Amino acid sequence: MLTAVKKELRICLLSVKYNIMREMLNKVSFLTNVLFMMFNNATFIIQWIILFRLKEDIGGYTMREVMLLWGLCSSSYGVSHILFARVFSLHEVIINGKLDAYLVLPKNVLLSVLTSSTSTSAIGDALYGLLLLFVFCFSIERFFLFLLFSITGAVIITAFALLMGSLSFWFVRADMFGKNMVNSMVGFSTYPDGIFKGGTRFLLYLVIPVGMSIYQPVHIMLNFDAGRFLTVCGYTFLLTAAAVFVFYRGLRRYASGNLMEAKM
Repeated sequence: MLTAVKKELRICLLSVKYNIMREMLNKVSFLTNVLFMMFNNATFIIQWIILFRLKEDIGGYTMREVMLLWGLCSSSYGVSHILFARVFSLHEVIINGKLDAYLVLPKNVLLSVLTSSTSTSAIGDALYGLLLLFVFCFSIERFFLFLLFSITGAVIITAFALLMGSLSFWFVRADMFGKNMVNSMVGFSTYPDGIFKGGTRFLLYLVIPVGMSIYQPVHIMLNFDAGRFLTVCGYTFLLTAAAVFVFYRGLRRYASGNLMEAKM
C-alpha cells in the first residue's frame, strides 16, 4: 500500500512539474504573470499602511501581525493554485462531462483531476507571502512554521473547494454557490479575526474554514501553542477526508457524456 501511495504522489509531482514547464515555454508571459501578481498584492498593502498610521492596532493586530496574516493567506492561496488549480473549476469538469477523460486514465481519478492544471500567477502569490514574512516578522522558528502552515492552509483551501465543487454531482446550479463560498473564504482571510464578532466569527470558524486555515496558524506563529497546533493538523486531516469522501460519493452519480445528469 505504501508503495502505491508513493507511486501516486510521484505521478502527481510529475504532473505539476510538467504543468509548470508548459507554462514556462513562453518565459516573458510567465515572468509577467508572476511579477504582476506580486505587484497586484502589494497595492493592497498600501491601505493597511494608511490605516495603521491612524490606529496602533486593528482587531487586536499590529501592522507586523497583519502582514504575517496577509503573507500566510497569499502563500496558502498560491500553493493551492500551483498544485491543484483544477479544483477551482471542478464544477465545469463535472457538468460538461469532462470527467470522462480522467476516468479512463490508469491512475487515481481525484489526483488526476486536481493536478491537471496550474496557475502561473499563483507563483507570484506564494513568493509574495514569503517576502512579507522576511520583511516584517522573520525568525527561523517562524519560517519553518510558515512553510508548514502554507501547506496546511493550501490543503484546507483545496479541500473546501473540492467539497463545494462536488456539490455539482447533485445540483447542476451549485457552481455559483460554491464559487462564492470559496471566494468568501479567501476574502475574509485577509482581515484580522478580532474585527469579527458573534455570528460572523462562528461562520468563519465552523462553516467557512478561515479560522483553521489562517487565523489559528497566525496565532500559533506569534505565540506557539501545542494544543492549537495539533487542532489545526487534525482539522486539516478531517476536512480533507470529508472532501474526498463526498467527491467519491458523488462520483457514483456521475453520468458519462456531454452533460451531467442531476438526480434530484
